[in-house]
Parts: sequence; structure tokens; C-alpha cells
Amino acid sequence: MKNKLKLGQAAGVVAFAIIIGAVSMSSSSTVDARTSLKENRTVNAGVALGLTEAADATELLTAGATSALTYYGAELTVAQNDSNVVTASAQGAPQTDDASQESEQAKEEAQVNEAAQTPTAAQTCGYTNLGMSVISSGNLNIRQEASTDSEVIGILTNHNACELLEDAGEWYKVTSGKVTGYVNKQYLVTGDEAEAIAEQEIKTVATVNTETLNVRAEKSTDAAVLSQVGNSEAFTVNSVADGWVEISVDDSVGYISQDYVTLAQALPTAKTIEQVKYGDGVSDVRASVVSYALQFVGNRYVWGGTSLEKGVDCSGFTMRILGKYGISLPHSSRAQPSYGTKISASEAKPGDLFFYGSGRSISHVAIYIGNGQIVHASNKRDGIKVSNAYYRNPICVARYLPD
Repeated sequence: MKNKLKLGQAAGVVAFAIIIGAVSMSSSSTVDARTSLKENRTVNAGVALGLTEAADATELLTAGATSALTYYGAELTVAQNDSNVVTASAQGAPQTDDASQESEQAKEEAQVNEAAQTPTAAQTCGYTNLGMSVISSGNLNIRQEASTDSEVIGILTNHNACELLEDAGEWYKVTSGKVTGYVNKQYLVTGDEAEAIAEQEIKTVATVNTETLNVRAEKSTDAAVLSQVGNSEAFTVNSVADGWVEISVDDSVGYISQDYVTLAQALPTAKTIEQVKYGDGVSDVRASVVSYALQFVGNRYVWGGTSLEKGVDCSGFTMRILGKYGISLPHSSRAQPSYGTKISASEAKPGDLFFYGSGRSISHVAIYIGNGQIVHASNKRDGIKVSNAYYRNPICVARYLPD
């Protein structure tokens, strides 16, 4: 059983002597003005042992030794064991003013190092020269060239992120999302101000990595399908649980399987003009098909015609439009469905074809342009025009373009 004797703190060098020669110590024997041994021990005289380092030192003292100790404010514990061997150890030395300052400085340096190792929102999302849009209302145009007369190729909304590529006077050349162009400087902030906004705007985003993915009403494959989303479409994540990702689609909240999405931290970015017109998730090719087809709205309908400028019928119209993009179709609305992949109308994307007729007999075809609309060579009276995709019940819908 150990008996411990604690020597209190001293301001400078503390020396103590245990000078005992083959005598018995009683429980009242005084060693220090503030401490005493609690039990009788017989301690024999021995050799003096000097201790010069209090911190982290543990020394064996022969009982009865005279020991001079240089003490740096540490709390020293002296213990005598059953074999009459005394041990001395220093514990947690209080610091001097200089040591305290050094400790505080070390803490500050550690905090700085820890902050330096924590990636910023910009670094997390892959930006090296971050800019953030700051606009009170509306959209910020991204233009093809550094001029207000240049074509608008995309838009930024408030607090969208971009990578600054070049300082062009009153403009920055930037890249954001799929858009690279020029933005007026007065609507962008950089540096610490941009980083502060980014910290508030960073979100977890789920990007679809399969061709078509069902959005379910509940976290179950048995739940009703609310909608379908396509490859590369990205959605802000509301939550992730039980292998399902909760997202918002249109005006509904639904769930998609975590197995078919990639989750990552991201900042909101620009939209292309095509995305603005046709919605997110529409490929550039599909958007281009729609844009090209709409150029001919108002032109003549001619039965059997194949000229987009001089006159065309419904299947001639779809044949010529998709033909520009490498899709070869016959000049027959009845035959065209078999050249594509049949899908449900709810899956339709811009560039897919809607087929109409009576019963199962197809007699008309149109190009879906998104938002529930089609463009088609309608009839002699109306020519090529835009209509509601469900002005008649479609017999089938077919897909020809890649996503």
C-alpha cells in the first residue's frame, strides 16, 4: 500500500531533506510544514540523490536520503512503498507567464492550421477563382462577347457561382454550369464576400446516372410513380435515408433510389438558354432539334411535300428535322414508330415524336418540344404550327435521340 506525501507549489527552487537514520517515524512526524506521512514506516539512511527536472520525472529515493530538488512550480508527489522505497514524481507543472503565452500562441497556431486544412465551399465544389452573382431581381445575362449587343447564351440568377477566367475591363469572362461567356462585373462579388455567400448556398446535389429513373411517392419500389427523370439531371437533395433520396420535382416531393444517383456538394450555377426554354435535363442535341424545328413555324403544309421552306406534310416534316441530326426515317407516319423506341407519353422529352390517329391506325406525327407542346405540319389551313401535345390522345410516342 502506498503512502503519498504531496509537496505544495513554490515560486523558485525548493529544497527538501529527508534525514532519518534508522529511526521509526510515527504518523505525526513532520516532513513539511503542510504535509505529513500517514502511517508508521522505518526508513534507513542512505545516499543523497539530486533531482533537477521536475517535469515528467520519476525517481527512486533510498529511504533516509537527503535530496536537493530543483523545482519549477510543479506539484511533486513523494510516495513510500512496502519495500521502503520512496518514489518522487512531478505532475502537471503550472506555467509561468512566458510559458502561458507560448501555450496560447501554440493553440492559436493549431487553430489556424486546422482552419487551413478545412476546405472552403469554393474548394469543395472545385472553384479556384470563385465569383458569385448578386442581383436584386430578374436574371444576369451571360453573353457571347463582352458587349451588351452580343448574344445572350445563358443566365445567372441571384447567388449563382461561376469560375472567373479573365478580367475584361467592365466584364469578367466566366464559366458556370454548361455556359462560358461574359458577365458585367458590377453584378459579381469575389474573394471573401463570394466565399461567405458560397458557405450559405452550398447544397448536396443528386445527379441521375441512369437513362430513366422513377420518382416515387414513398420510399418504396411499390409506391406510385410521380414522375420520371433522365440521365444527367441534377436535383437539390432534401434528405437521404434508407437508400432513398428525397428531392423536389415540379410541385411535388418524391423519392429516387440512391443506387442510381451520384451525390456531391455543389453550388448553384448558370442555365443555358436551352435549359431556360425547355427545362433542366434536356440535352443540347434535343434543344437544338426543337430550336431548328421552330424556325419553320408558319411555313406551308403540302401533302406529300418534303421541303421545309416550300411545303411539307407531317411525316415529311419529322423526316427532314430528325434527318439533320443523323436519324433516317421513312416518309410515312405509320412506319416511323418502328424506327425508334416506344415510350410512354409521361416519359417524353423534347425531340421525341408523338403519333396520332384513330384506334390503332396512325395518320399523323408531331415533334414534342416540351412543356406539353408539339410542333407539327398540321394541315393546309394552319401550316406548320405549335399545338398542345394532348389536343388528341396520342396512340404512341417514340424516341430516336440519345439523352
